[in-house]
Amino acid sequence: MQSTVDGFNYGLVTPLVAYLMACLGGALGLRCITRAMVVARSWRPGWLALGSAAIGSGIWTMHFIAMLGFTIEGTPILYDRMMTFASLVVAIVMVGTGVFIVGYRGASGTALFTGGTVTGLGIASMHYLGMAGMSLDGRLEYNTVTVAASVAIAMVAASAALWAAGQMKGFLWSVGASLVMGLAVTGMHYTGMAALDVHVHGTADPVTGESAAALLGPMMVGPLALLVLVGIVVIFDPLIVMAGSTAPPVEHKPGIPAHSPVPRSRLRARGPVEHRSRTPQRR
Repeated sequence: MQSTVDGFNYGLVTPLVAYLMACLGGALGLRCITRAMVVARSWRPGWLALGSAAIGSGIWTMHFIAMLGFTIEGTPILYDRMMTFASLVVAIVMVGTGVFIVGYRGASGTALFTGGTVTGLGIASMHYLGMAGMSLDGRLEYNTVTVAASVAIAMVAASAALWAAGQMKGFLWSVGASLVMGLAVTGMHYTGMAALDVHVHGTADPVTGESAAALLGPMMVGPLALLVLVGIVVIFDPLIVMAGSTAPPVEHKPGIPAHSPVPRSRLRARGPVEHRSRTPQRR
């Protein structure tokens, strides 16, 4: 029989907290991507990886905080540990792929389209893989059109966020972009949930898995700790604090290149010549 699905068991508490977590992960991730575009090339992979982990952890945490308020009438909901963990890995890896494309190819044209598409598909894959990890006495069915709409929302949101990160217009610009990204990612989640129909078997057969409180609580410690770590790095990074994202990269600083210093003997030899050139000639 078809059962009633409730995604707001705790009212607006879970949607609001989920949105804030998506915004936090997006803000930290976008600042790391912006930082990666202005540092020496050798430092770029580290900043991009840090940004990918922040965004992936943020959207994963957002999803499962929202799922804490999800109930189905007539059956308990349990979660498979391995599938839930796999959804976190997929989120970080696919978001990271898109972020690295934009980080090295630029936030425009084909690179932006490819990076945004891969990142959006990573967000959607995390969502539906996490849903596949649910265990209940029933069958899940999805409306194809609504699922497609949710995937499109994720791709557009990811592309817009990566484009904003590539503009490098300061901290407030990234904050605004993260608010939009958080709204779009949370909207993608609830659009995907609106596509769901549940048919409960009513057999009362025991289902395998762990409850949301027993599984998701401890599992969120890792992503939350990662977000705190990224936050500390961002807060104490001098370029980000001073909003100097438009400064030139280290290896392109004007002046004498570090790899070709002028010999001191040559500087001494030039001294007298410059001195003599300043002496006025007699007529």
